[in-house]
Amino acid sequence: MPTAYFTASHAAPIPVDLVTSDILEDYLSAQSEYARAVLNAEGFKAAAGNLVRLPDMTGNLSRIAFGMGDGKAPLGVAALSSALKGGTYRFDFIADGLETSVLHVGWADGAYKFDRYKARSADAPVLVIPDAGELDAAVKFADSIELLRNLVNTPAQDLSPSILQAEIASLAEEFGAELKSVVGDELLEQNYPMIHAVGRAADDEPRFMELTWGDASKPKLAIVGKGITFDTGGLDLKTGGYMRLMKKDMGGSAHAIALARLVMAHGLPVNLKLCIPAAENAIGAGAFRPGDVLNSRKGLTVEIDNTDAEGRLVLADALTRAQEEGEPDLLIDFATLTGAARVAMGPEVAPFYTDDDALAASIADASLAVADPAWRMPLWMPYESMLSSDIADCQNSAKGPMGGSITAGLFLKKFVDAPSWVHWDVWAWRHAKFGNPEGAVAQGLRAMFEVLKTRYS
Repeated sequence: MPTAYFTASHAAPIPVDLVTSDILEDYLSAQSEYARAVLNAEGFKAAAGNLVRLPDMTGNLSRIAFGMGDGKAPLGVAALSSALKGGTYRFDFIADGLETSVLHVGWADGAYKFDRYKARSADAPVLVIPDAGELDAAVKFADSIELLRNLVNTPAQDLSPSILQAEIASLAEEFGAELKSVVGDELLEQNYPMIHAVGRAADDEPRFMELTWGDASKPKLAIVGKGITFDTGGLDLKTGGYMRLMKKDMGGSAHAIALARLVMAHGLPVNLKLCIPAAENAIGAGAFRPGDVLNSRKGLTVEIDNTDAEGRLVLADALTRAQEEGEPDLLIDFATLTGAARVAMGPEVAPFYTDDDALAASIADASLAVADPAWRMPLWMPYESMLSSDIADCQNSAKGPMGGSITAGLFLKKFVDAPSWVHWDVWAWRHAKFGNPEGAVAQGLRAMFEVLKTRYS
Protein backbone atom coordinates (compact mmCIF):
# COMPACT_ATOMS: atom_id res chain seq x y z
CA MET A 1 0.00 0.00 0.00
CA PRO A 2 1.20 3.56 -0.65
CA THR A 3 1.19 4.38 3.05
CA ALA A 4 4.75 3.01 2.84
CA TYR A 5 5.67 6.31 1.15
CA PHE A 6 5.06 8.23 4.38
CA THR A 7 5.74 7.84 8.10
CA ALA A 8 5.10 9.93 11.20
CA SER A 9 8.63 9.73 12.56
CA HIS A 10 12.11 8.32 12.09
CA ALA A 11 15.23 8.47 14.23
CA ALA A 12 17.49 9.97 11.57
CA PRO A 13 15.78 11.00 8.33
CA ILE A 14 17.94 12.62 5.67
CA PRO A 15 17.07 16.33 5.40
CA VAL A 16 15.90 17.65 2.02
CA ASP A 17 15.95 21.29 0.93
CA LEU A 18 13.48 22.36 -1.77
CA VAL A 19 14.96 25.48 -3.33
CA THR A 20 13.48 27.83 -5.92
CA SER A 21 15.70 29.78 -8.27
CA ASP A 22 14.64 33.20 -6.95
CA ILE A 23 16.14 32.51 -3.52
CA LEU A 24 19.24 30.64 -4.67
CA GLU A 25 21.73 33.27 -3.54
CA ASP A 26 20.16 33.57 -0.09
CA TYR A 27 20.07 29.81 0.21
CA LEU A 28 23.74 29.41 -0.73
CA SER A 29 24.85 32.15 1.62
CA ALA A 30 23.11 30.38 4.52
CA GLN A 31 25.07 27.15 3.95
CA SER A 32 28.37 26.18 5.52
CA GLU A 33 31.48 26.92 3.54
CA TYR A 34 31.87 23.20 2.83
CA ALA A 35 28.25 22.72 1.67
CA ARG A 36 28.43 25.85 -0.47
CA ALA A 37 31.61 24.60 -2.11
CA VAL A 38 29.96 21.25 -2.94
CA LEU A 39 26.82 22.92 -4.33
CA ASN A 40 28.85 25.28 -6.49
CA ALA A 41 31.08 22.46 -7.70
CA GLU A 42 28.01 20.45 -8.69
CA GLY A 43 26.59 23.44 -10.54
CA PHE A 44 23.47 23.72 -8.39
CA LYS A 45 21.28 26.51 -9.79
CA ALA A 46 17.95 25.38 -8.29
CA ALA A 47 16.61 24.65 -11.76
CA ALA A 48 13.64 22.30 -11.79
CA GLY A 49 14.89 18.77 -11.13
CA ASN A 50 18.42 19.89 -10.16
CA LEU A 51 19.51 17.31 -7.56
CA VAL A 52 22.65 17.43 -5.45
CA ARG A 53 23.50 14.91 -2.76
CA LEU A 54 25.71 16.53 -0.13
CA PRO A 55 28.08 14.18 1.70
CA ASP A 56 29.36 14.85 5.18
CA MET A 57 33.09 14.96 5.90
CA THR A 58 33.18 11.15 6.10
CA GLY A 59 31.51 10.71 2.72
CA ASN A 60 28.06 9.67 4.00
CA LEU A 61 24.94 11.37 2.65
CA SER A 62 24.00 14.21 4.99
CA ARG A 63 21.57 16.36 3.01
CA ILE A 64 19.87 16.72 -0.36
CA ALA A 65 19.36 19.97 -2.23
CA PHE A 66 16.67 19.83 -4.88
CA GLY A 67 15.77 22.54 -7.34
CA MET A 68 12.14 23.57 -7.84
CA GLY A 69 12.77 26.13 -10.59
CA ASP A 70 10.30 29.00 -10.47
CA GLY A 71 8.15 27.10 -7.97
CA LYS A 72 5.13 26.97 -10.24
CA ALA A 73 5.25 23.18 -10.64
CA PRO A 74 5.28 21.72 -7.11
CA LEU A 75 4.48 18.24 -8.44
CA GLY A 76 7.99 18.31 -9.86
CA VAL A 77 9.22 16.98 -6.52
CA ALA A 78 8.22 13.63 -8.06
CA ALA A 79 11.53 13.73 -9.94
CA LEU A 80 13.27 13.61 -6.57
CA SER A 81 11.35 10.69 -5.06
CA SER A 82 11.65 8.84 -8.35
CA ALA A 83 15.45 9.18 -8.26
CA LEU A 84 15.88 8.05 -4.65
CA LYS A 85 16.59 4.39 -3.96
CA GLY A 86 14.99 3.71 -0.60
CA GLY A 87 15.83 5.59 2.58
CA THR A 88 13.86 7.92 4.82
CA TYR A 89 13.75 11.68 4.34
CA ARG A 90 12.19 14.86 5.67
CA PHE A 91 11.61 18.27 4.13
CA ASP A 92 13.96 20.47 6.14
CA PHE A 93 13.63 23.61 4.03
CA ILE A 94 10.71 24.48 1.75
CA ALA A 95 10.88 27.66 -0.30
CA ASP A 96 7.98 30.05 0.11
CA GLY A 97 5.06 29.45 -2.23
CA LEU A 98 5.38 25.67 -2.39
CA GLU A 99 2.16 24.11 -1.07
CA THR A 100 3.04 21.26 1.29
CA SER A 101 0.01 19.12 0.48
CA VAL A 102 0.84 19.23 -3.24
CA LEU A 103 4.45 18.35 -2.48
CA HIS A 104 3.19 15.26 -0.67
CA VAL A 105 1.15 14.26 -3.72
CA GLY A 106 4.22 14.77 -5.87
CA TRP A 107 6.36 12.66 -3.55
CA ALA A 108 3.93 9.73 -3.83
CA ASP A 109 3.72 10.26 -7.60
CA GLY A 110 7.44 9.80 -8.07
CA ALA A 111 7.77 6.98 -5.55
CA TYR A 112 5.06 4.95 -7.30
CA LYS A 113 6.13 2.03 -9.46
CA PHE A 114 3.72 -0.39 -11.15
CA ASP A 115 5.30 -3.61 -9.94
CA ARG A 116 2.66 -6.27 -10.57
CA TYR A 117 4.67 -7.91 -13.35
CA LYS A 118 8.15 -6.47 -12.83
CA ALA A 119 9.71 -6.11 -9.41
CA ARG A 120 10.95 -2.74 -8.19
CA SER A 121 14.69 -2.23 -8.52
CA ALA A 122 14.78 -0.62 -5.07
CA ASP A 123 12.52 0.11 -2.12
CA ALA A 124 10.38 3.22 -2.29
CA PRO A 125 11.73 6.27 -0.45
CA VAL A 126 9.80 7.26 2.67
CA LEU A 127 8.99 10.83 3.69
CA VAL A 128 8.50 11.83 7.32
CA ILE A 129 5.37 13.92 7.91
CA PRO A 130 5.23 14.68 11.65
CA ASP A 131 1.92 16.56 11.54
CA ALA A 132 -0.87 14.00 12.03
CA GLY A 133 -3.41 15.86 9.92
CA GLU A 134 -1.02 16.35 7.02
CA LEU A 135 0.05 12.71 7.22
CA ASP A 136 -3.54 11.51 7.18
CA ALA A 137 -4.36 13.62 4.11
CA ALA A 138 -1.20 12.51 2.30
CA VAL A 139 -1.97 8.84 2.89
CA LYS A 140 -5.60 9.16 1.77
CA PHE A 141 -4.57 10.82 -1.49
CA ALA A 142 -1.74 8.36 -2.05
CA ASP A 143 -4.04 5.38 -1.45
CA SER A 144 -6.71 6.66 -3.83
CA ILE A 145 -4.36 7.74 -6.60
CA GLU A 146 -2.38 4.51 -6.36
CA LEU A 147 -5.62 2.55 -6.75
CA LEU A 148 -6.46 4.60 -9.84
CA ARG A 149 -3.03 4.13 -11.40
CA ASN A 150 -2.91 0.40 -10.69
CA LEU A 151 -6.33 -0.11 -12.27
CA VAL A 152 -5.41 1.80 -15.42
CA ASN A 153 -1.97 0.19 -15.73
CA THR A 154 -3.32 -3.34 -15.42
CA PRO A 155 -3.73 -5.18 -18.76
CA ALA A 156 -7.22 -6.23 -19.80
CA GLN A 157 -6.33 -9.89 -19.26
CA ASP A 158 -6.29 -9.12 -15.52
CA LEU A 159 -8.94 -6.39 -15.46
CA SER A 160 -12.10 -7.64 -17.14
CA PRO A 161 -15.55 -6.31 -16.18
CA SER A 162 -15.94 -9.02 -13.54
CA ILE A 163 -12.56 -8.20 -12.00
CA LEU A 164 -13.44 -4.51 -11.97
CA GLN A 165 -16.61 -5.49 -10.14
CA ALA A 166 -14.50 -7.31 -7.56
CA GLU A 167 -12.36 -4.19 -7.06
CA ILE A 168 -15.47 -2.12 -6.39
CA ALA A 169 -16.74 -4.81 -4.03
CA SER A 170 -13.49 -4.52 -2.06
CA LEU A 171 -13.96 -0.77 -1.86
CA ALA A 172 -17.52 -1.22 -0.63
CA GLU A 173 -16.35 -3.63 2.06
CA GLU A 174 -13.58 -1.27 3.17
CA PHE A 175 -15.97 1.62 3.78
CA GLY A 176 -19.17 -0.18 4.69
CA ALA A 177 -20.93 0.77 1.45
CA GLU A 178 -23.63 -1.18 -0.37
CA LEU A 179 -22.96 -2.57 -3.85
CA LYS A 180 -25.57 -3.77 -6.33
CA SER A 181 -24.60 -5.27 -9.69
CA VAL A 182 -26.61 -6.07 -12.82
CA VAL A 183 -24.84 -8.60 -15.04
CA GLY A 184 -25.27 -10.01 -18.55
CA ASP A 185 -28.81 -10.45 -19.84
CA GLU A 186 -30.13 -8.97 -16.59
CA LEU A 187 -29.11 -5.65 -18.13
CA LEU A 188 -31.91 -6.07 -20.67
CA GLU A 189 -34.39 -7.13 -18.00
CA GLN A 190 -33.54 -4.10 -15.85
CA ASN A 191 -33.37 -1.64 -18.75
CA TYR A 192 -29.69 -0.99 -19.41
CA PRO A 193 -29.86 -1.77 -23.14
CA MET A 194 -26.89 0.22 -24.36
CA ILE A 195 -24.49 -1.20 -21.76
CA HIS A 196 -25.62 -4.66 -22.83
CA ALA A 197 -25.21 -3.91 -26.54
CA VAL A 198 -21.64 -2.66 -26.19
CA GLY A 199 -20.44 -5.64 -24.17
CA ARG A 200 -22.55 -8.55 -25.42
CA ALA A 201 -19.89 -9.93 -27.81
CA ALA A 202 -17.25 -10.34 -25.09
CA ASP A 203 -16.61 -13.51 -23.09
CA ASP A 204 -16.77 -11.59 -19.80
CA GLU A 205 -20.32 -10.30 -19.52
CA PRO A 206 -21.06 -6.57 -19.38
CA ARG A 207 -22.39 -5.22 -16.12
CA PHE A 208 -23.55 -2.17 -14.21
CA MET A 209 -22.34 -1.54 -10.66
CA GLU A 210 -23.92 0.88 -8.23
CA LEU A 211 -22.23 1.63 -4.90
CA THR A 212 -24.13 3.68 -2.32
CA TRP A 213 -22.73 5.17 0.87
CA GLY A 214 -23.52 7.88 3.41
CA ASP A 215 -26.53 9.50 4.98
CA ALA A 216 -29.65 9.49 2.78
CA SER A 217 -30.67 12.83 4.31
CA LYS A 218 -27.52 14.56 3.03
CA PRO A 219 -27.00 16.12 -0.44
CA LYS A 220 -26.95 13.54 -3.18
CA LEU A 221 -23.60 13.24 -4.96
CA ALA A 222 -23.56 11.05 -8.06
CA ILE A 223 -20.27 9.96 -9.68
CA VAL A 224 -20.20 8.04 -12.96
CA GLY A 225 -17.19 6.50 -14.72
CA LYS A 226 -16.75 4.85 -18.11
CA GLY A 227 -15.56 1.27 -17.58
CA ILE A 228 -14.62 -0.07 -21.03
CA THR A 229 -11.99 -2.57 -19.92
CA PHE A 230 -10.70 -2.97 -23.47
CA ASP A 231 -11.74 -1.26 -26.67
CA THR A 232 -11.06 -2.89 -30.02
CA GLY A 233 -13.29 -0.30 -31.63
CA GLY A 234 -15.83 -3.05 -32.27
CA LEU A 235 -16.73 -3.73 -35.89
CA ASP A 236 -15.34 -0.26 -36.71
CA LEU A 237 -12.00 -1.78 -35.76
CA LYS A 238 -9.22 0.46 -34.55
CA THR A 239 -6.32 0.48 -36.98
CA GLY A 240 -2.56 0.73 -36.67
CA GLY A 241 -1.38 1.44 -33.15
CA TYR A 242 -4.62 2.98 -31.94
CA MET A 243 -5.56 -0.18 -30.04
CA ARG A 244 -2.25 -0.44 -28.19
CA LEU A 245 -3.26 1.56 -25.11
CA MET A 246 -6.90 0.54 -24.96
CA LYS A 247 -6.43 -1.27 -21.66
CA LYS A 248 -6.75 2.26 -20.26
CA ASP A 249 -10.22 2.84 -21.72
CA MET A 250 -11.59 2.15 -18.26
CA GLY A 251 -9.64 5.15 -16.97
CA GLY A 252 -12.84 7.09 -16.39
CA SER A 253 -14.10 4.41 -14.03
CA ALA A 254 -10.74 4.43 -12.23
CA HIS A 255 -11.10 8.18 -11.68
CA ALA A 256 -14.69 7.80 -10.48
CA ILE A 257 -13.70 5.00 -8.10
CA ALA A 258 -10.77 7.03 -6.75
CA LEU A 259 -12.95 10.10 -6.23
CA ALA A 260 -15.56 8.01 -4.43
CA ARG A 261 -12.81 6.58 -2.28
CA LEU A 262 -11.62 10.07 -1.33
CA VAL A 263 -15.18 11.07 -0.46
CA MET A 264 -15.62 8.06 1.81
CA ALA A 265 -12.14 8.21 3.34
CA HIS A 266 -12.69 11.84 4.31
CA GLY A 267 -16.21 11.17 5.53
CA LEU A 268 -17.81 13.96 3.52
CA PRO A 269 -21.44 14.57 4.55
CA VAL A 270 -23.08 13.37 1.34
CA ASN A 271 -25.37 10.66 0.05
CA LEU A 272 -22.96 9.08 -2.45
CA LYS A 273 -23.93 7.06 -5.49
CA LEU A 274 -21.10 5.64 -7.64
CA CYS A 275 -22.24 4.23 -10.99
CA ILE A 276 -19.86 2.18 -13.13
CA PRO A 277 -20.94 0.64 -16.45
CA ALA A 278 -18.34 -1.99 -17.39
CA ALA A 279 -17.95 -3.79 -20.69
CA GLU A 280 -15.37 -4.94 -23.21
CA ASN A 281 -16.01 -3.62 -26.71
CA ALA A 282 -15.13 -6.87 -28.46
CA ILE A 283 -15.57 -8.33 -31.93
CA GLY A 284 -17.79 -11.36 -32.37
CA ALA A 285 -20.99 -12.73 -33.87
CA GLY A 286 -23.01 -10.84 -31.30
CA ALA A 287 -21.30 -7.48 -31.69
CA PHE A 288 -23.46 -4.44 -32.25
CA ARG A 289 -23.17 -2.98 -35.73
CA PRO A 290 -22.93 0.35 -37.55
CA GLY A 291 -26.48 1.23 -38.56
CA ASP A 292 -28.12 -0.50 -35.58
CA VAL A 293 -30.62 1.54 -33.59
CA LEU A 294 -30.39 1.05 -29.83
CA ASN A 295 -32.90 1.87 -27.17
CA SER A 296 -31.56 3.65 -24.10
CA ARG A 297 -32.57 3.63 -20.46
CA LYS A 298 -33.88 7.17 -20.85
CA GLY A 299 -36.06 6.16 -23.76
CA LEU A 300 -34.17 7.95 -26.50
CA THR A 301 -33.23 5.89 -29.54
CA VAL A 302 -29.65 6.04 -30.80
CA GLU A 303 -28.46 5.16 -34.29
CA ILE A 304 -24.96 3.68 -34.31
CA ASP A 305 -22.79 5.65 -36.69
CA ASN A 306 -19.53 4.26 -35.28
CA THR A 307 -19.06 1.31 -32.93
CA ASP A 308 -15.84 2.95 -31.71
CA ALA A 309 -17.93 5.66 -30.05
CA GLU A 310 -19.10 3.13 -27.48
CA GLY A 311 -18.09 4.81 -24.24
CA ARG A 312 -20.79 7.44 -24.50
CA LEU A 313 -23.40 4.69 -24.93
CA VAL A 314 -22.62 2.97 -21.65
CA LEU A 315 -22.30 6.34 -19.93
CA ALA A 316 -25.73 7.40 -21.18
CA ASP A 317 -27.48 4.51 -19.43
CA ALA A 318 -25.39 5.05 -16.29
CA LEU A 319 -26.02 8.81 -16.20
CA THR A 320 -29.75 8.15 -16.51
CA ARG A 321 -29.64 5.75 -13.58
CA ALA A 322 -27.53 8.13 -11.48
CA GLN A 323 -30.32 10.74 -11.64
CA GLU A 324 -33.08 8.41 -10.56
CA GLU A 325 -34.36 8.26 -6.98
CA GLY A 326 -34.01 12.00 -6.51
CA GLU A 327 -32.17 14.70 -8.41
CA PRO A 328 -28.48 14.82 -7.48
CA ASP A 329 -27.09 17.99 -5.98
CA LEU A 330 -24.07 17.36 -8.19
CA LEU A 331 -23.50 14.87 -11.01
CA ILE A 332 -19.92 14.12 -12.11
CA ASP A 333 -18.70 11.84 -14.85
CA PHE A 334 -15.19 10.85 -15.93
CA ALA A 335 -14.38 9.18 -19.23
CA THR A 336 -11.48 8.52 -21.55
CA LEU A 337 -13.93 9.56 -24.21
CA THR A 338 -12.23 11.14 -27.22
CA GLY A 339 -8.91 11.52 -28.96
CA ALA A 340 -10.19 14.95 -29.99
CA ALA A 341 -9.70 16.11 -26.40
CA ARG A 342 -6.00 15.30 -26.66
CA VAL A 343 -5.71 17.12 -29.97
CA ALA A 344 -7.31 20.18 -28.38
CA MET A 345 -5.62 20.14 -24.97
CA GLY A 346 -2.55 17.93 -25.25
CA PRO A 347 -1.67 15.16 -22.81
CA GLU A 348 -1.62 17.07 -19.51
CA VAL A 349 -4.59 19.46 -19.41
CA ALA A 350 -7.93 17.82 -18.62
CA PRO A 351 -10.91 19.41 -20.37
CA PHE A 352 -14.21 19.60 -18.52
CA TYR A 353 -17.71 20.53 -19.68
CA THR A 354 -20.50 22.07 -17.65
CA ASP A 355 -23.39 24.53 -18.05
CA ASP A 356 -23.05 25.52 -14.39
CA ASP A 357 -20.93 28.70 -14.36
CA ALA A 358 -20.46 28.66 -10.60
CA LEU A 359 -19.28 25.05 -10.70
CA ALA A 360 -16.93 25.85 -13.58
CA ALA A 361 -15.41 28.74 -11.62
CA SER A 362 -14.91 26.56 -8.54
CA ILE A 363 -13.17 23.89 -10.63
CA ALA A 364 -10.92 26.47 -12.25
CA ASP A 365 -9.97 27.91 -8.85
CA ALA A 366 -9.34 24.44 -7.41
CA SER A 367 -7.24 23.47 -10.43
CA LEU A 368 -4.86 26.33 -9.73
CA ALA A 369 -4.85 25.79 -5.97
CA VAL A 370 -3.81 22.13 -6.13
CA ALA A 371 -1.75 22.26 -9.36
CA ASP A 372 -4.10 19.91 -11.22
CA PRO A 373 -4.38 21.45 -14.72
CA ALA A 374 -7.90 21.64 -16.15
CA TRP A 375 -9.71 23.83 -18.66
CA ARG A 376 -13.39 24.50 -19.32
CA MET A 377 -14.62 23.61 -22.79
CA PRO A 378 -17.93 24.74 -24.32
CA LEU A 379 -21.09 22.72 -24.70
CA TRP A 380 -21.69 24.55 -27.95
CA MET A 381 -25.32 23.84 -28.76
CA PRO A 382 -25.20 24.70 -32.49
CA TYR A 383 -23.04 21.56 -32.88
CA GLU A 384 -25.89 19.39 -31.59
CA SER A 385 -27.21 19.16 -35.14
CA MET A 386 -24.11 17.11 -36.00
CA LEU A 387 -25.65 14.30 -33.93
CA SER A 388 -28.97 14.21 -35.79
CA SER A 389 -30.30 10.99 -37.32
CA ASP A 390 -32.93 10.41 -39.98
CA ILE A 391 -34.27 7.28 -38.31
CA ALA A 392 -33.59 7.73 -34.57
CA ASP A 393 -33.63 10.46 -31.92
CA CYS A 394 -29.89 10.93 -32.41
CA GLN A 395 -26.75 9.13 -33.54
CA ASN A 396 -23.76 8.30 -31.40
CA SER A 397 -21.04 9.97 -33.48
CA ALA A 398 -20.98 13.36 -35.13
CA LYS A 399 -21.07 13.99 -38.85
CA GLY A 400 -17.52 15.01 -39.77
CA PRO A 401 -14.26 14.92 -37.80
CA MET A 402 -14.29 18.36 -36.16
CA GLY A 403 -15.25 19.24 -32.60
CA GLY A 404 -15.25 15.61 -31.50
CA SER A 405 -14.84 16.21 -27.78
CA ILE A 406 -17.56 18.86 -27.80
CA THR A 407 -20.06 16.69 -29.69
CA ALA A 408 -19.34 13.78 -27.34
CA GLY A 409 -20.21 16.07 -24.43
CA LEU A 410 -23.36 17.17 -26.23
CA PHE A 411 -24.38 13.55 -26.72
CA LEU A 412 -24.07 12.93 -22.96
CA LYS A 413 -25.98 16.15 -22.24
CA LYS A 414 -29.03 14.57 -23.93
CA PHE A 415 -29.18 12.15 -20.99
CA VAL A 416 -28.65 14.70 -18.22
CA ASP A 417 -31.41 16.64 -16.49
CA ALA A 418 -29.52 17.53 -13.30
CA PRO A 419 -28.84 21.30 -13.21
CA SER A 420 -25.33 20.84 -11.82
CA TRP A 421 -23.33 18.38 -13.96
CA VAL A 422 -19.71 18.22 -15.07
CA HIS A 423 -18.19 15.91 -17.65
CA TRP A 424 -14.43 15.24 -17.67
CA ASP A 425 -12.82 13.96 -20.90
CA VAL A 426 -9.52 12.66 -19.48
CA TRP A 427 -6.61 10.77 -21.01
CA ALA A 428 -5.66 8.97 -17.75
CA TRP A 429 -2.16 8.49 -19.17
CA ARG A 430 1.16 10.30 -19.15
CA HIS A 431 4.26 10.18 -21.28
CA ALA A 432 7.51 9.33 -19.48
CA LYS A 433 8.03 12.03 -16.87
CA PHE A 434 9.80 12.69 -13.58
CA GLY A 435 12.20 9.85 -14.31
CA ASN A 436 9.42 7.28 -14.53
CA PRO A 437 8.15 5.49 -17.65
CA GLU A 438 4.86 6.30 -19.35
CA GLY A 439 1.78 5.08 -17.55
CA ALA A 440 -1.41 5.93 -15.73
CA VAL A 441 -1.97 9.27 -14.05
CA ALA A 442 -4.82 11.03 -12.26
CA GLN A 443 -6.23 14.02 -14.13
CA GLY A 444 -8.80 16.38 -12.66
CA LEU A 445 -9.22 14.12 -9.63
CA ARG A 446 -7.61 16.39 -7.07
CA ALA A 447 -9.24 19.52 -8.45
CA MET A 448 -12.65 17.85 -8.33
CA PHE A 449 -12.15 16.65 -4.77
CA GLU A 450 -11.06 20.12 -3.70
CA VAL A 451 -14.39 21.38 -5.05
CA LEU A 452 -16.26 18.68 -3.12
CA LYS A 453 -14.46 19.49 0.13
CA THR A 454 -15.46 23.13 -0.16
CA ARG A 455 -18.99 22.44 -1.36
CA TYR A 456 -19.77 19.94 1.41
CA SER A 457 -17.73 21.33 4.28
